[in-house]
Amino acid sequence: MPWKAVVNVCRFVMGVTFVFSGFVKAVDPLGTYYKIQDYLTAFGLLQLLPDIVPLALSVLLAVVEFSVGIHLILGIKRRITTRLALLIMLIMTPLTLYLALTNPISDCGCFGDALVLTNWQTFGKNVVLLMCAIVLIITPWNMTRFLTKKMEWTLSMYSTVFAFALAIYCLSTLPIIDFRPYRIGNDIREGMEIPEGAKTTVFDTRFIMEKDGVKQTFTVDNYPDSTWTFVSAETVVLEQGYEPPIHDFVMESMETGEDITDEVLNDPGYTFLLTMHRTEEADEGFIDLINELYDYSVEHGYKFYALSSSSVDAIEQWRDRTGAEYPFCIMDDITLKTMVRSNPGLMLIKEGVILNKWADSQIPDEFELTAPLEELPLGQVKEVNDWKTMGWVCVWFLVPLALIILIDRIFNRYYNKKKQKKV
Repeated sequence: MPWKAVVNVCRFVMGVTFVFSGFVKAVDPLGTYYKIQDYLTAFGLLQLLPDIVPLALSVLLAVVEFSVGIHLILGIKRRITTRLALLIMLIMTPLTLYLALTNPISDCGCFGDALVLTNWQTFGKNVVLLMCAIVLIITPWNMTRFLTKKMEWTLSMYSTVFAFALAIYCLSTLPIIDFRPYRIGNDIREGMEIPEGAKTTVFDTRFIMEKDGVKQTFTVDNYPDSTWTFVSAETVVLEQGYEPPIHDFVMESMETGEDITDEVLNDPGYTFLLTMHRTEEADEGFIDLINELYDYSVEHGYKFYALSSSSVDAIEQWRDRTGAEYPFCIMDDITLKTMVRSNPGLMLIKEGVILNKWADSQIPDEFELTAPLEELPLGQVKEVNDWKTMGWVCVWFLVPLALIILIDRIFNRYYNKKKQKKV
């Protein structure tokens, strides 16, 4: 294969990968934000940085990856772009090698929830991209250019602004495409099921015991007598089995401590679930709207529960500040972050099926709740078509892009004709 062809293959491989990675991050910036928090926690840096830093990094990473990908595909600013792509890979490849060796987090999150890779798979992918970046940096001028130099700056700014606008929109509302198991239309009960005959995970628990100042490790099979003092225990996965998409959905009533999960998921009526993974961090700007929604649910006999992973004291403080009268349930923090990418967020279910989800800024008000849910479109499963959504995203990006390229072609042809006349 001629060298120029090799360069252009590498250019498209990197470009498509970067565009896809940047797009899924822009669609779900909070998901990337949570993953960056996991990284910082693993390295002991989370407490040293303001909370706005990982959020800003989430948006910045989406914009940079998407823009670099578009630059590579269209051959914009070839020298700067190839250097930036190589720099990114020189940072990410050693980092993912460290993650693969130490496994402080389960996956890198490079493709969000759209495509989950193991740490070793991610490292392998980055090795391939690093090799592509090295090829490109050698002879960037072999990348076929699709625009004249005069239009490069315009298109460069356009791709950057588009990615930034998409990330901010999805941050202020909800992801326009939901890659998680709690997407609208899914049945939570089905997501929790384990297929018959599925392989189960094998665990091994080791106990650290102490006697006469000496510590020793024991297993369940050789657990020592009462003369030994328990120090700690560690459970490790010996063999990974099938894990259902939804595995930590447990609602525990704060007042009674009772597990009401099955009762809620099998209820034939409507149930509103207000998600607040941390009441201390929840936005209080829509409190009146939430309280009105609770009054509406009581009036029509619908269930309403607030779900949080906060302490009882923090929840009581929330009640004192907001006048909340709705019952609270305790739930896993990661599950709540996965359910609705908003704090607070709202989910409507019926017999375990997710009918709709709203960010705090989209919670239905009195002008929408004019009748019982049975008589309103809100009471039906919201129509969701990811292909249609992707189509609109492509239209919003590609139509202006095509106009820019068309203008460039017309202007370039006009300029060349005028130049020939002068000659």
